[in-house]
Amino acid sequence: MRKIRYAVVGAGWITQEAFMPGVSQTGNSTITAIVSGSAKNAAKLAEFYGVEHVFSYEQYDQMLASDVADAVYVALPNSMHADYAIRALRAGKHALVEKPLATTEAECEAMIAAANESGAYLMTAYRLHNEPGTVEVLERIRSGEIGDPRIFAAVFSFVASSDNHRLKAAYWGGPLQDIGVYCLNAARHIFATEPIEAVAVRSFGSASVGEVEESIAVTLRFPEGRLAQFIASFGADNSDFYHVAGTKGSVTADPGFRFETAVQMKLRHGDIRTEKAFPQTDHFAGQTAYFSDCILNAQPPEADGGEGFADVRALLAIERAASTGQPQKIDTPARQVHPTADMIRILPTTDQRLLL
Repeated sequence: MRKIRYAVVGAGWITQEAFMPGVSQTGNSTITAIVSGSAKNAAKLAEFYGVEHVFSYEQYDQMLASDVADAVYVALPNSMHADYAIRALRAGKHALVEKPLATTEAECEAMIAAANESGAYLMTAYRLHNEPGTVEVLERIRSGEIGDPRIFAAVFSFVASSDNHRLKAAYWGGPLQDIGVYCLNAARHIFATEPIEAVAVRSFGSASVGEVEESIAVTLRFPEGRLAQFIASFGADNSDFYHVAGTKGSVTADPGFRFETAVQMKLRHGDIRTEKAFPQTDHFAGQTAYFSDCILNAQPPEADGGEGFADVRALLAIERAASTGQPQKIDTPARQVHPTADMIRILPTTDQRLLL
């Protein structure tokens, strides 16, 4: 069986903790190169995983020009996503890019254009689109089990350490971009449409360290009077859940977002209550296996550049709302594709990882 060869671009925590261990579980993917600013750490990771090629960031274009990888996984700070993805796409390499896709609408448009011009696929790393619990919640809502979904509410929080790069404003860091994007993305697919207006309030505290907010509370207005609210925070204990209230029932996913824990669902339809614990599956293995399947079968991914762009447009509007104190309009065309059961990849987790 042919395996898609990945070059890891950025060998930080998420790469070490989740992506590199996950690839070994896929069956259709392998890591053949590491691009990193730390030659020492890259060498240790390469030895641990049996990766043949190691490159510095200065050698990135050299790596792209050589036949050592079919695709790149970009796990750099948010402000660097566009540059490294565009260079890969122009070189004909497929690109799996961590979210948020980029920092501006112009960057998103340039990434999508680079993919269209080269024919290489651009996928935003929405791992939950390939996770069984998330997709089943969406399919139950689509089938009408809670009637017409009207209200979405979510909280995603953890206490961030002060040295976390996600607290750096220069990288477009912050709780909104890092974890609020999960709440935003869930609401968009639950309502199967795009938000039309954003209101937001920031809160600064100990986790802000003078650069980004500690917490942000967001209200999104959707067509037909639907409302979504969520709080994302780097200053509160671990929480990750969402609740959807419809005209005939409700559904809750708790846990709902993190990759370390399996999704658990509680659904009420009238007087009938259903609880379901989904299997613990490797989210990063699942999304990588799905993307590799797309490449192998010449099938564009669902979470393409347009999917990432839709979230970036909303994130920017939320930021403007928080900065100005005024509601901000959002004008994004409705997407015709959403996560479906055929995208689910259930793969085992592994304890084989190296954290440096």
